[in-house]
Amino acid sequence: MASSAELQDPVRRIRRLQKLTIAWMIAEAILSLWAALRARSPALLAFGGDSAIELFSAAVVLWRFQERNGKESGGMAERRAARIAGILLIALSLYVVATAFATLLGVTESSPSYLGIGVLIAAIAVMPWLAWQKRRVATITGSAALRADAAESMLCAYLSLVALLGLSVHAWLHVSWADPVAALAATPFLLWEARRAWRGDACGCSAY
Repeated sequence: MASSAELQDPVRRIRRLQKLTIAWMIAEAILSLWAALRARSPALLAFGGDSAIELFSAAVVLWRFQERNGKESGGMAERRAARIAGILLIALSLYVVATAFATLLGVTESSPSYLGIGVLIAAIAVMPWLAWQKRRVATITGSAALRADAAESMLCAYLSLVALLGLSVHAWLHVSWADPVAALAATPFLLWEARRAWRGDACGCSAY
C-alpha cells in the first residue's frame, strides 16, 4: 500500500488528466452531436453520446479525487465512483446497440460530414493517449473508478475509428451497414469493463 506522500503526486496527475478530459469532451460532444444532427448520422450520434457519457465519467472521477472526498473512510468514495462509472459504461453499451440496430433496420440514413470526420480524426489522436495516461496512474493508485474511466476513453477512441471508417465506407463505397456492425463489436468489451468497475476490480491487465 502506497503512503500518502507517495500518492500525492499521482493524485495531482489524476486531477490534471480529468480536467483535460472534461475540457476535451465538452468540445468533442458539442461538435460531434451538432455534426450528427446536420448529417443525420447514427455513427456520429453514437460517438457523441459516448463523448457525453465520458464527460460525466471524467467528472465523477475528478470528484472522487478531490481532497475532501479522498478522506472518506473505508474507500466509500472509491466504491461509489467505480459503480457510477460502471453504470455509465452499461448505459453507453445500450446506447450503441440501439443506434446500431436503428441503422441496420434502415430507420435512419446518414450523409457525409466533414466536420464529423475532423472531430473523429482528432479523437483518434487524443483519446488513446488519455486512456494510456489514466491506466498508468490507476495502476499506481489502485483506483477502479479511474481504470473504468480509462476504458471509456479507449472505447471513445475505438468508436471514433469505427465511425470514421463507417462514414468513409458509406461515402465512397455506399455500404451503409459497415459502421453499425463494427460498433456492435465493441459492446462485449464495454460490458466486460462495466462488470469489472461494478465489482471494483482495479487490477485487470487487459492491454490497450
